[in-house]
Amino acid sequence: MENTRYYLGFNRVNGIGPARLDRLIERCGSIEAAWRASAAELAAAGLEPKLIEALIETRRTLDLDREMERARRAGITLIDRENPAYPSLLRHIPSPPPLIYVRGALSDADAWSVAVVGTRQPTSYGREATRRLTTGLVESGVTIVSGLALGIDSIAHTAALDAGGRTLAILPCGADMVYPERHTALAQRIAGSGALISEFPPGARPIPQLFPVRNRLISGLARGVLVVEAGVKSGALITVDYALEQGRDVFAVPGPIFSPRSEGTNQLIRNGAGLVTCAGDILDALDMSVAASQQEVRAALPDDPVEAAVLSLVGYEPLHIDDLQRRSSMPVYEVSAALAVLELKGFVRQCAPMCYVLAH
Repeated sequence: MENTRYYLGFNRVNGIGPARLDRLIERCGSIEAAWRASAAELAAAGLEPKLIEALIETRRTLDLDREMERARRAGITLIDRENPAYPSLLRHIPSPPPLIYVRGALSDADAWSVAVVGTRQPTSYGREATRRLTTGLVESGVTIVSGLALGIDSIAHTAALDAGGRTLAILPCGADMVYPERHTALAQRIAGSGALISEFPPGARPIPQLFPVRNRLISGLARGVLVVEAGVKSGALITVDYALEQGRDVFAVPGPIFSPRSEGTNQLIRNGAGLVTCAGDILDALDMSVAASQQEVRAALPDDPVEAAVLSLVGYEPLHIDDLQRRSSMPVYEVSAALAVLELKGFVRQCAPMCYVLAH
């Protein structure tokens, strides 16, 4: 899409995140107008002088077309939030990333995703629990989301691939890199049966500040988060915090009371997380027991392009018809008519007057 290049441009300006970008677009009228705005217009939109200076310098030095081509040569697809291909689950989290970089391919099947996270130093119990639970989820048509880290993350990715399923790896660096490097071969497998995803531009190094930011996408791309083993100070618990903020269900595998690596998971259960002993516990809680058949229904998208475009914007969080109209940029009568037909076909339902969610 034409506007993708401008999202790419803003993504190269440190300090302009989703909230500031929203204010700019609202003030200027469009992402392109915001990119081309004068210093006075940028100041009127609330940008600080240092950010204005940084944006103007980026516009002067950055060749947007060259950056787009650089990403293409690296096998990276850029998906901005105006694109119907933007993941529906991610679209509805607080402050979703305006642009994501994808190496591999996203699928409609990824709407049925569960994140699996945990310690980088699992016990034999944690490794086996991860393999069994991941395999059970994949066999039911669930996509596995994790962070490609050592330990539980890599075990979950590998188990999903070995079971013939899909998996998404969320990176704390640019999508042209792999962290940790020892997982380069695993990353190549993931790109062939899923995707490597980042909200950071190519070349971004995996500095400590980016890891918590990355974790919000792990939970944001999933309908629930499973923690297998985690100490009380585990980074996996940061993902749990984001999951709760995003309205995601949290699950945990109980562990031995003598194991430090189970302190965090046992505490999660004590605080209300779903106790998991088999994949069915998660599938039942998330109403995903028939995920595979649901995917077949979802794959049978409407032939009508207007219906398909509107359906791509509907997720599991309620959206008012006015929001759908704004995001689709279509006349309200077309959106209304498409919603009526989609409701008759069983794709969407009204959860409140004029508010729609996916029916499955």
